[in-house]
Amino acid sequence: QVRLVESGGGSVQAGDSLKLSCVLSGGDFGRYGMAWFRQAPGKDREFVAVISWSAGRTEYGDLAKGRFTISRDNARNTVYLQMNDLEPEDTGDYYCAADLFGTQQKPQKYDFWGQGTQVTVSP
Repeated sequence: QVRLVESGGGSVQAGDSLKLSCVLSGGDFGRYGMAWFRQAPGKDREFVAVISWSAGRTEYGDLAKGRFTISRDNARNTVYLQMNDLEPEDTGDYYCAADLFGTQQKPQKYDFWGQGTQVTVSP
C-alpha cells in the first residue's frame, strides 16, 4: 500500500521560507504524479502545485505562482515544496498526494494522501 509522509512544517514569520518534503513508500515513486494541497482552518482543501511523474511538467495554483516551487527527487522517493515570501494567508495544513501517472488539480482525483504538515505564518 502506498504511504506518504510529509515533514518540514513549522511556525515562521511573514517573509520567511520553508521547504516541505514528502516521502512515498510502498509503490513505484517514478510512476506517480505528485501534488501539494493546502487546507486552511474552516476552508476547503485547495490546490497548490503538481509535478508530473517525469518532472517534465509542473502546474501551480494562483496562491503559489511566483513564490512556491515544486520539485522531486526520484532517487529519494521524495517530492518537495519550496515556499518563499510566506504570508499569514499561507497558514494551514499542507498535504501531499499521489496520482498514478496523473497531474490532476482536483483533490478528489487522488487516491493516496499523507497525514499533513502544519504551517503557521505570523504577521
